[in-house]
Order: sequence, then structure tokens, then C-alpha cells
Amino acid sequence: MKLYPAIDLHEGKAVRLFKGDYNQVTDYGDPKAQALKWKEAGATFLHLVDLDGAKDGGFKNLEAVKAILSTGIDAELGGGIRSLEQIDVLLSIGIKRVILGSSALNLDFVKQAIDKYGSDKIVVGIDCKNMMVATHGWLNTSNIEATDFAQKLKNIGVKTIIFTDIAKDGTLTGISVESTKKMVETGLDIVASGGAKSLDDIKIAEEIGCEGIILGKSIYNGNIDLKEAINKFSK
Repeated sequence: MKLYPAIDLHEGKAVRLFKGDYNQVTDYGDPKAQALKWKEAGATFLHLVDLDGAKDGGFKNLEAVKAILSTGIDAELGGGIRSLEQIDVLLSIGIKRVILGSSALNLDFVKQAIDKYGSDKIVVGIDCKNMMVATHGWLNTSNIEATDFAQKLKNIGVKTIIFTDIAKDGTLTGISVESTKKMVETGLDIVASGGAKSLDDIKIAEEIGCEGIILGKSIYNGNIDLKEAINKFSK
């Protein structure tokens, strides 16, 4: 079970949103300082999201990303990645995995990326409201059902999905167990995201077969002690 501390980037700062709402932002300051804090707690791999890129496309927080990587910690990044050229840039500066979100609705693009970089470098983020795929920084909801979409991705070589139930994200109300379980049943490696509030949520994610879990607000607020969680669950 892998634990991925999250750093969401907005206007160069580390922030958390409530249910993906850009109007409900909590500022946690310097992203590099946050990265060092999680590294000191034992984290080896961070989950980074460029919130501005997710909403508007393009790179909006690249300098903050470079600062985080300068700490020597590994990281994946999602948010506004819509071209192979962008993927090239991210891999060249040291990002270990690139997360495709809205752009993954274009299956041809995903296949091109998988064929060029491999399934270890390219993962897909499926963000949902009521199991329907949401796009563009969660501002739009499509008519695409999450498990159907996951199967199509699996068929073109995707191995890992980061699954977020938007209704849970930033709420500290527990992970979305039934929805996440449905995703695990697709046979893909599923990283659970959204709602974790205690060590019990990590345990549940492990029990239902998740490859990992992303920890956000719970570790920022102290509901979960990251060092304790890593010592107990991380493999």
C-alpha cells in the first residue's frame, strides 16, 4: 500500500480546496516547505496537482514544481496536461509520472502517450460526481460513466488510475468505499483519492485492493499523522 501526500498548487502556493471549489481555498504557503515536511515524515513520492493548469490548460505552477523536485523527493503531476510536448517537459525536469485528466477523454492521445512513454510514466486521473466523469478542474461533468471509461483505458494499455470522488474531496468524511471498490473491480491499479480522515480509511483502501491512497487535508489538519501512517501501512 503506497501513501501519496498531496500538494495542490494554486498561484504558486500550496493550497487545499473544499470539494474542488476554487472559491473555498485554504492557503498552506510555500510548496517546497510542504514537500520537505512530508519528506521528513518519511514520504518518498508526492502527488502534485496544478489547479490553475487543470482549469485553464497549460503550465501555471512550473517554478513551484521545480522547487518541490529540488528537495530530492519523487513526484507525479496532473493538471492541464494536454500535449506530448508538455509531457516531455515534465519528464525532463524530473517528474516520475504524468497524470492525464480531461485530456484522457481523447483515447487516441492517451494511446500515443502510453506508446511513447510507457504505462509506468503515464497514469490517468478519473474524477467523478456520482460515478460520472468530471473535467476541466471539476467544473464540468460529462455523460461518461467511470467504470466504462476505465475499461476503455485498460484496453489501450493504461495500468494505473487515480480515482477521486469529488463529493468527498477535502471533506474529511471518509473515502467513497463502494465507488472505489467498483473501480478496483476493473482490474486496474487504483489509487484512492478524496475524503480520507483517519488511519481506518487507509486500512479500508488496503482491504478493498487499492494500490495506494492520496492523503490531503487529513495530513494538513493533523487528523492523520503521516509518519505514523507510513510506518504502519507503507510497503
